Amino acid sequence: MRILRHSALFALCALAFGQQPVTSTPPAPPQNVPQDTRLLTGAVEAPAQPNTQSSATYGRGPRFEPRPGRGAGRAITATIETIVDVRGQEENTLTGIGIVSGLAGTGDSVNMTRQLIENLLLSNDLRINAQQLTPKNCALVAVEATLPPGLQPGRRIDVRVSTLGDAKSLQGGLLSNMELRDFNGVVWATGTGSINVGGFMAAGASASVQKNQVTVGTIIGGGTVQRALPSELVSEHGLIYLDLRAAQSSYSNLVRICDAVNTIFPNAAEAATDGRTVKLRVPADLPKSAHVAYLDAVLRLEVEPSLQPYVVVNERTGAIVIGEGVRLRSGAIALGGLTVTIAESPETSQPGPMSNGQTQTNPRTEINVDEAANGLVMVPGAVTLDEVVEVLNVLGTTPRDLIQILEAMHQAGILLAEVRRM
Repeated sequence: MRILRHSALFALCALAFGQQPVTSTPPAPPQNVPQDTRLLTGAVEAPAQPNTQSSATYGRGPRFEPRPGRGAGRAITATIETIVDVRGQEENTLTGIGIVSGLAGTGDSVNMTRQLIENLLLSNDLRINAQQLTPKNCALVAVEATLPPGLQPGRRIDVRVSTLGDAKSLQGGLLSNMELRDFNGVVWATGTGSINVGGFMAAGASASVQKNQVTVGTIIGGGTVQRALPSELVSEHGLIYLDLRAAQSSYSNLVRICDAVNTIFPNAAEAATDGRTVKLRVPADLPKSAHVAYLDAVLRLEVEPSLQPYVVVNERTGAIVIGEGVRLRSGAIALGGLTVTIAESPETSQPGPMSNGQTQTNPRTEINVDEAANGLVMVPGAVTLDEVVEVLNVLGTTPRDLIQILEAMHQAGILLAEVRRM
């Protein structure tokens, strides 16, 4: 009874002072209140920390399943003109240095072209202080052209142009008139004209779009021949020299060409002692005006060329070309495929405000090593080109791995062919 009286007394006192009576049950917590530090008075939000990382992956596409074609059903013949080159009818390469103007701010930096433009202006009796020139619309370029034999002055040839400095694009540029010389310094042609880059480039403050290579271009008919390149068809001894091309250079082709020519023109062809040249004798009673027709009749004769067994590989692009006549001996091959991928992803840690901390960069490196557990593969011998292709496809390797295998097979004597690298 005494406890109840005290409780009632406390309740009356709370009502008298305008307060709610205190109960022993705690208040329920608020519902659905977001736990955000920004809602708290005096709280400071910590900066967001980086949580991304770099990655490096190596993948291999599905294996290519080739479909054999029908192919030729008879022996392949070729005309003599596709196997040999006529001596004295070689082309001459011309080079020069020029200036391209009219670029929309994509030219070289100021220091690259300032002196050249000053020299160009002086040659036209214009004197301007070089320090006042800011030619961002000009570029220093290398110019190249090929001069065929017998081309007379005034004829047009194509010109190739490429940048030498830090120009971004030659799009819309105009090549100033310049001289094209040979390696002896003799001027054979001049070049000028609008450049066609075969692509485009559009750039803004933080983005750019580019199609094809825009720092190399061509000028169709941009070169003008100033002097004719001398050429000689028949030597002073009444001979025409036919030189075998590098890919067709063999004693077998030399003999077959001589036999084909002598069948039509008896005792006209003779193999030179170097084993790479056919000496074609011009009949003494043949007039000079008929020399071209006589050579054309010889070059149109057909022979069955003997192709040298070559394997041509290009390690930069992974291209492999295997010619006819390549053979394989039996052997065993094992290729250990080792792939190493390294990814660097440093993270920068920012301290919170008023924490007296310092920004720190933490290195993060991810290394993945994948080694294939390949065993020895038995390689049977192959005689024909079809058999060689079937044997090499059994290995199931990529072209770049196959290049290494072919070179090793050549060193071991399994590959009976000459390996040429591009």
